[in-house]
Amino acid sequence: MMILDFRRRFWISLVITLPILFLSPMIQGLLGYEFTLLGNADRYILFVLSSVIYFYGGWPFLTGLVDELKKKQPGMMTLIAVAITVAWGYSSATTFGVEGSTFFWELATLIDIMLLGHWLEMRSVEGASRSLQMLVEMIPSEAHLLKDDGTVDVNVDELEREDKVLVRPGEKIPVDGEILEGESQVNESMVTGEAKPVSKSGGDRVIGGTINGNGSLTVVVKQVGGEAYLSKVIHMVRDAQAEKSKSQNLADRIAF
Repeated sequence: MMILDFRRRFWISLVITLPILFLSPMIQGLLGYEFTLLGNADRYILFVLSSVIYFYGGWPFLTGLVDELKKKQPGMMTLIAVAITVAWGYSSATTFGVEGSTFFWELATLIDIMLLGHWLEMRSVEGASRSLQMLVEMIPSEAHLLKDDGTVDVNVDELEREDKVLVRPGEKIPVDGEILEGESQVNESMVTGEAKPVSKSGGDRVIGGTINGNGSLTVVVKQVGGEAYLSKVIHMVRDAQAEKSKSQNLADRIAF
């Protein structure tokens, strides 16, 4: 919902920005043209349009400022909110009599750029979350545990080191382990990126979540729970999502 909200705010703000740019005296001077809709009243049109962008497009940053101040940790949201508030406040004052120049087009484009940046950032985070969910779905929930009296289906969480499991043709390998018996082609593309199946036989290591080919394998469990390869990857992704990067922390310190 937040991604959709930022996207909607960006596109609406961008559309409103276009007439602001078209009517701004500085832009007209830079591009070498003159145009007015209502003469001196154009400044009031700029004020209204910029106010819409300030309150609508800038709302996430204004609320972010409040949140950061409540935590006594002013950062990037505070910096953006202060910038757009000063630009809007000063430009509004000059519109209604205070001597000076307006910064309406700078205000609008700054909000547009910040909305776009946050939208793209949140999309990348969502992509990482989807990848994480795909990793979780790769791990089978059950395994065929080999016992003296036959095969028993158990939850993967119940397996222990040195247990022996049977992997039938076409099934996902449930655990990280070592092949005790059998030969097969194992598709490890989801882990290694290698599209061609890899030949596996006695003594070779296999990774939980990869797909067995047309042979049956007896696998000795070597890594379980958090020690498993995919589990480590999942924890790394979760940790990366939970913690700010060093560059983000540096940006917040500079903003402060």
